[in-house]
Amino acid sequence: MAEFTYAQALNQGIAEEMRRDKKVMVLGEDVGKYGGVFGVTRGLFDEFGGERVRDCPLNEAAIVSFGIGLAIAGRPTICELEFMDFITWAMDPVTNQAPKLRYFWGGQVSVPLVIRAPVAATLGFGSQHSQSLEAWLMHVPGLRVAMPSNGFDAKGLIKTAIRDPNPVVFVESISLYSNKIQIPDEEYLIPFGKADIKRSGDDVTIVALGAMVPKAILAAEALSSDGLSVEVIDPRTLAPLDIDTIVESVKKTGRLVIVHLAHKTGGVGAEIAQQVTELAFDSLDGPVVRVASADVPVGASQFLEKALFPDVPDIISACKSFRR
Repeated sequence: MAEFTYAQALNQGIAEEMRRDKKVMVLGEDVGKYGGVFGVTRGLFDEFGGERVRDCPLNEAAIVSFGIGLAIAGRPTICELEFMDFITWAMDPVTNQAPKLRYFWGGQVSVPLVIRAPVAATLGFGSQHSQSLEAWLMHVPGLRVAMPSNGFDAKGLIKTAIRDPNPVVFVESISLYSNKIQIPDEEYLIPFGKADIKRSGDDVTIVALGAMVPKAILAAEALSSDGLSVEVIDPRTLAPLDIDTIVESVKKTGRLVIVHLAHKTGGVGAEIAQQVTELAFDSLDGPVVRVASADVPVGASQFLEKALFPDVPDIISACKSFRR
C-alpha cells in the first residue's frame, strides 16, 4: 500500500477502468492535455489519446448529451463538470433523459454514464461555484448518486460507477482533493448502497456527507474526552441509500445528528431524518438534529463562508444538545 491524494486516487480508478475497457471515454472542459481544472484527469490524454479523452466546448448540456449518446451506443462515458453548480446548465439531460431512457425502453438499453460533479464549498469561490446540490439529484428515480469522503472510497466507488449500467452523478469535495490515504496495490471495488462506519460509538450517531465526514470524526474525538461516545457513519452513496446501517446505529445510540454542507431546507439531512423517524421512531430519545449550511447564498469572502458553513464546533454543540 502507498499513500495517494483523493485526486490521485480518482485518477487511478479512471485510468484502470480505461485500461480494462477500451470503450470507456472521458469528456469535459480542459480534460485533455491540461489534465482537468483540478488535475484529476492528468496523464489520461497522454496514455489514451484524444479519441478517448475529449476536450469539449464550454457547454455542459452538450457534454452530458454527448455522453448519453455514447453511453447508449455502448461506450461507457465519464463527463467532468468543472463545478457542480454548472450541472444546472445540463439539468434536462441529467434528470429528464439519462435516468429515464432505460425505463422508456423496458430495459433494452443501458446508460453507463458517470457525471463527475466537484463541489467547491468553503474555498471562497462565491455563490455560483460553491453549491452542494446532491439533494436535487437524489430526488430523481433512475439516477444514482455517490459522494465519497476520502481517496480510498473515491477510487473504489468511481470504478463501480463506471461499470454501472445506470447513470451516476459522482459528487466530489474539492477541499478533500489533497487529503492523503493509503490505497491498496490490488484492485478493489466498493458497492453502491453500503454505508461505512468510520468510527464506532454508543451515545450519539452522526451521519455525515462528503467533506463533513473528516470534521465529524474530529468532533467525535473531541467529544470522547467529554464522556460522549460518538458513532460516525458515511453513507458513501445517497442513491441507493443504506438506511439500514443508519437505523441500526440509531437503535443503539438513540440520538441522531446529520451533517452536510448543503443548505438545511430540503437537504439530504431532511430525507434521512424522516426515514429514520418512520423506521425507528421508538428508538429515538430526542428529535433528530441537522447541522447544515444556512439558507442564504454563499458569500465570496471566506469571512462570510465561515459564518455560513458548519464546522467542528457546530457538530460538537449539536451532539451536546441532547444533554439539556
